[in-house]
Amino acid sequence: MALIITLAITIILQFFAAAVAVKLTKVTKFNLSWILISFGFIFMAVQRLAEFLPFVTEFKPQYFRLFYIWLGAITSLFFAVGVFLIQKIFKHMKQVEMRTRNQEKALLNAVIQAEERERRRFATEIHDGLGPLLSTIKMSVSSLAAVETNPSAQSVIKNTNLAISEAIKSIQDISNNLSPHILTNFGPAKAIRNFVNKVNQSKGVKVYFKTNTMDMRFSPALEIVVYRSVCELINNSIKHSGATRVDIAVDLNDAIIEVVYKDNGVGFDATNLFQNDQGVGTGYFNMLSRVKSMKGKLEVVSNKDKGVFVNISIPTNNGK
Repeated sequence: MALIITLAITIILQFFAAAVAVKLTKVTKFNLSWILISFGFIFMAVQRLAEFLPFVTEFKPQYFRLFYIWLGAITSLFFAVGVFLIQKIFKHMKQVEMRTRNQEKALLNAVIQAEERERRRFATEIHDGLGPLLSTIKMSVSSLAAVETNPSAQSVIKNTNLAISEAIKSIQDISNNLSPHILTNFGPAKAIRNFVNKVNQSKGVKVYFKTNTMDMRFSPALEIVVYRSVCELINNSIKHSGATRVDIAVDLNDAIIEVVYKDNGVGFDATNLFQNDQGVGTGYFNMLSRVKSMKGKLEVVSNKDKGVFVNISIPTNNGK
């Protein structure tokens, strides 16, 4: 009885497997290997059914010995050839996966380029719109100071003039941060050097920068990723780490541009830096997206009171 139940369950499962295999032939684009495997499942189910019939009917299997032999041989042949040819399915799946990855990277590149275009547009509008307007106001206030003799009015005019000068400087800084002309005209190394010099003027954190790419140019997309990544890391150190020293190296080795960044700040737990959903590490996650769009790698190592170590490596031939 137990054998009959086992055979019955086996037959049900075999026909179910055959039905699923047949259903999947459409998914596999009717690949010959999967069609053969599907027929193998069907013939195997028929074979199990033939083995079951003598237990419940007068069916005599010895009368169909040749049929069993042929059925088993054909089933084995279908499975063998199907498995041999199934590599085409895996090859197709690999091609689909590669195409999807390339599309994702192309989309990320397009997003980065669109973001930079918007940054340049905002920078231009601020610099060419508000800048001249404030300069005109400054000239008017200066002219007013030349004719006004009231001491109290002179004090107001002087303060106004200083405020306008600060506003003009702020506009220049904002415009330059949005889209630094040095990056466009002279490349990432000199743009980073300029950014580092500005940070060092604050006398809060000391940044040491070295590179062997000072006069080198790369694709615009690669230059943007390198520059934005370094700026993001420096800003993180200034805002969150309490670091007093930052060391940055940007070097080109064997067609790979490598950024090595270290600070002596308070550090953080980087174990789940790219797996959280609480908004923690958003800057790092955006950085990772930018780096991956260039087929690069990002490594972040940090522990509490141990500072942070970041390594970015990007092939130079993927951003052209």
